[in-house]
Amino acid sequence: MKKRQNVTIKGTKEGLVLHLDDICSFEELKKELDQKLSANSRSQEERNLISVKVNVGNRYLTEGQREELKNLIRQKKNLVVDEIESDVITREEADRLKAENEVVTVSSIVRSGQVLKVPGDLLLIGDVNPGGKVAAGGNIFIMGSLKGVAHAGCFGNEDAVIAASSMKPTQLKISDAINRAPDHSQNNEKREMECAYIDENRQIIVDRLQVLIQLRPNLNRFEGGH
Repeated sequence: MKKRQNVTIKGTKEGLVLHLDDICSFEELKKELDQKLSANSRSQEERNLISVKVNVGNRYLTEGQREELKNLIRQKKNLVVDEIESDVITREEADRLKAENEVVTVSSIVRSGQVLKVPGDLLLIGDVNPGGKVAAGGNIFIMGSLKGVAHAGCFGNEDAVIAASSMKPTQLKISDAINRAPDHSQNNEKREMECAYIDENRQIIVDRLQVLIQLRPNLNRFEGGH
C-alpha cells in the first residue's frame, strides 16, 4: 500500500507552494517537511531567493506552531516564507466577522463634536446634527436627518451605502471616496428618503432610496429574519 504523503511541494512562477496534510500529527508533519525541503534545496542551484507559500488546509495552527514552520523553512537556503494559509479561522477572527455583519441599532441624536462608529451596519433612529459624525464598516441607515458627516464602508467596503430620511450632510464618504450632498435648495420637489452609493466611475451618487433594490440586491439578506 502506498504511503500517504503529508507534504506536497509544487513549483509555480512565483516560487514554491507547500500543501501540508491536516490529519497527521504536527511532529510527523515537521519531520517530513524537513526531509523534503532538504532534498529540494540540494536540487536547487539558483542563488536567488525563492518565495514559499504554505497551505495547511483544515489544520489549526497556534502562533508557536506557525513560527516553528517558518523557522524550519527559513533554515533551508534561498527559501523565504511569504504566507501560511489555513482554512480554519480563530475565535478572534470569527468574532470580528460576526461584528462586521451585525446591524447595530442606536436610538440617539449625534450632536456636534460626537462620533458614533460601529464595525458593521448602523441603524440610527435619530438625527446627525452639523458637526456630528457617524461611521460604519458596512451600511448606514438613518431614520432622521443627516446634517453632519457620514462615512460608510470605512474599512474599505465600496459596496456600502448611506440612506437617510433627510439627506443634508456636510460630507458623505464611502470607503475612500468623498463627496458633498447635492444642493436641493433650487429643487422644490419633496424627496422622502434618499441614498448615496459609489457608481462605476467611483463617484458618490445621491438618488432616491428605491434604486438600491436593483443596485444592491444583497441588502435583502435581512429578509426572513436573517
